Amino acid sequence: MARDKIAFLASETPQATDALIELRRQYDDAGTDEADVIVALGGDGFMLSVLHDTQQLSVPIYGMNQGTVGFLMNSFSTDNLLDRIAAAELSMLHPLSMTATDSTGSRHEAMAINEVSVFRETRQAAKIRISIDGNVRMDELVCDGVLVATPAGSTAYNLSAHGSIIPLDAEILALTPISAFRPRRWRGALLPGTAQVEFEVLEPQKRPVSVVADNQEFRSVIHVKVIEDQSANLRLLFDPEHNLEERILNEQFIP
Repeated sequence: MARDKIAFLASETPQATDALIELRRQYDDAGTDEADVIVALGGDGFMLSVLHDTQQLSVPIYGMNQGTVGFLMNSFSTDNLLDRIAAAELSMLHPLSMTATDSTGSRHEAMAINEVSVFRETRQAAKIRISIDGNVRMDELVCDGVLVATPAGSTAYNLSAHGSIIPLDAEILALTPISAFRPRRWRGALLPGTAQVEFEVLEPQKRPVSVVADNQEFRSVIHVKVIEDQSANLRLLFDPEHNLEERILNEQFIP
């Protein structure tokens, strides 16, 4: 498939803005509506925003790091960009679909590429009941929170919460507690990619809980349902020598 028409998008940092100016001097910017590929300049947070904003276009995204970590990005260079894009390998991501109900009965929906997390809102720990595919698996988790992460998101917040790193093609989700108080030794679970995860907030008036799907937050929720949307295909391009599968594998051997 030809990837000759490029659209450039950049975060608002001076570093990314300068990179955008330089790339537009060297290459034509076709605009997102006409592009065969989108080049995103920024960090991982900006890449998530671009994936959210362009999901209806079905256009692959080639990121170049102009941020901090850049786990989802390729290295930055203005040289041979068309050749790099032509040689890039495609990785397909399936986002999470989240539906939440708050204390007023309002319903909220959001997509998450990395994770869906529920958090306590006050000084008191949250109490959460966890069901998988309609079956209660944990009657009461007392914690700061709990999250469901995709393979792509398993090296993000999930890893910081001591969750498992998941290979990109494993079709597995990570269910990981955040500062679990009771049961204290529960470290989470690995679930099939088809699993439907539900969180029921116990004592919501006394122990209010919020939910965050990537960067979208909804407060005072009482019920959250999460499932992987396997009909949604988000396309990322990576240089062959440093593709996403290899990065996730390498992360498991970092001391």
